[in-house]
Amino acid sequence: MARKTKTTSSSTVTPLALSDLHLQLDGLEKEHQSLLKQIKKKRTELNNFVEKMRSLATEVFHKVSPNMKTITELDEEIHALFAEILTARKLGKQTQRNIESLYRNLQMAEIISYKPIDKDDEDNDELFEEHEDQENHQRRRQFWEAQQDSESTHGGRADDSKKVRQTFLRLAEIFHPDKVKDNETQMSYTEIMKEINKAYQEGDLARLLEIERQHEVGEIIDNNSEDDLTRRCKNIQQQNQILKNQYDKLKQELKSAKNTPEGSMVANYKKAAKQGIDAVELMLETIQSQTKIVAEIRDFVKDFKDKKITIKEFLAGPESLRSMQEDMMEELMEKMMGEFGDMMNFN
Repeated sequence: MARKTKTTSSSTVTPLALSDLHLQLDGLEKEHQSLLKQIKKKRTELNNFVEKMRSLATEVFHKVSPNMKTITELDEEIHALFAEILTARKLGKQTQRNIESLYRNLQMAEIISYKPIDKDDEDNDELFEEHEDQENHQRRRQFWEAQQDSESTHGGRADDSKKVRQTFLRLAEIFHPDKVKDNETQMSYTEIMKEINKAYQEGDLARLLEIERQHEVGEIIDNNSEDDLTRRCKNIQQQNQILKNQYDKLKQELKSAKNTPEGSMVANYKKAAKQGIDAVELMLETIQSQTKIVAEIRDFVKDFKDKKITIKEFLAGPESLRSMQEDMMEELMEKMMGEFGDMMNFN
């Protein structure tokens, strides 16, 4: 009957025969190499995705910010015009209420920003801002908290840190520039130490082990020594567990990044690109259309303030709004504007 492979975590474990130890070590090393490749691939995927989020946010910001500035200025003008109308003009109570209702409708439709008119509105404003704040930051908070959550998921966090530090100290002992005399080797060691320090600060055991393997400075063992083989198996077992934790952490970070508003924008951008659509240009066109509508509303409110139109005409609303239907453009605008606001905060 074949002997079962036992772990080496306890000092009471019966030593394995050399052939069994060789088989166990071979299996652990294959698992080790596979984990290193998976981590490298997932790390590259995460870095590329985050870079895409940043580059897309930057591109959108530069292209649409002039229009956003114009919309902001128009928005302030409209609020100022309504404030003047509601305070300076002599209006009947019912007319006053109707104008306030129109003012609120423009805000609720998100055509202009939200501003309280009276005390009741101020109370509603606080509730509105609190809800909006929770909506805007919930997914991003999940992304930034993912690192802490993933670390606390595993009970061996202290052991992981200890192993990372041990590997760091071993490499630092070998590659410290002060250990060599000639300038060329010092420069080479300085660059290697930069990588070592960066990996250590990020708790990246995989990268430390890659550096170790790259420069062939790993532990030398006697393949005919049971003690050496047992120690090596135990060491790789510990490393592999830490690497599994690191891989899980990278997967969680990528998942959380994709769940942010910026991540959703990247996903939508890629989907649109597959259909031959330039999502950024589409967003720009939509915002330009929105700018035109807000400008027409500003002119409409100004005409009423200057008594160029009647109260009846004013309460009927501007022609641009009456002709607008709740179609895909409006839905797309609302979504994109919200995501753009989140991206401006991110950027």
